[in-house]
Amino acid sequence: MRKGEIFIISGPSGAGKTTLHKKLLADKKFGKRLVKSVSATTRVRRPGEKDGRDYFFLTKKQFLYKKRAGHFLEWKKVFDNYYATPHTKVKEILRSGKNVLLCIDVQGAKTVIRKYPEAVTIFILPPSWHALKDRLLGRASETKASLKLRLDISRREMREVKSYKYVVVNDQLTKGIKSLKSIFQKELGGIK
Repeated sequence: MRKGEIFIISGPSGAGKTTLHKKLLADKKFGKRLVKSVSATTRVRRPGEKDGRDYFFLTKKQFLYKKRAGHFLEWKKVFDNYYATPHTKVKEILRSGKNVLLCIDVQGAKTVIRKYPEAVTIFILPPSWHALKDRLLGRASETKASLKLRLDISRREMREVKSYKYVVVNDQLTKGIKSLKSIFQKELGGIK
């Protein structure tokens, strides 16, 4: 049996990586060839979210125990919450011959690439710095301080684009998803 591959979609906050990731998985041609990696988090479950489908919801104590025990492929703390990719789940998917799709930040991607250098990496770029800033402002979910922090982090993350195999400029959603699908058609082959 063929071993599966890891695909990483990454980029700065506000570039649209999560939207593109969801659109790709919603397409039956791609959704049946890719398995979404479900992250673990300590953040509060939002209405409609289901444990094991959207996230593995953990208490901070559970998360820190699992982190110390080496259960995570990569992890990070974002403001007051922790996020991680469960390594056991990724290994199970790969052993079954299926492909794993990770939608993670740049730091998490670096960690995964160190452990899986053969991973296929895709960087999602906004069309411009101003577009990114407008998208983050449009969320209206940030304080002035957290927005400044996100923008500072995004500026650093955008410098990492050169270390990715593919780059998708997410100017318009339809163009972005078309570019992303063409990458997966090339990498997975046989998708019609």
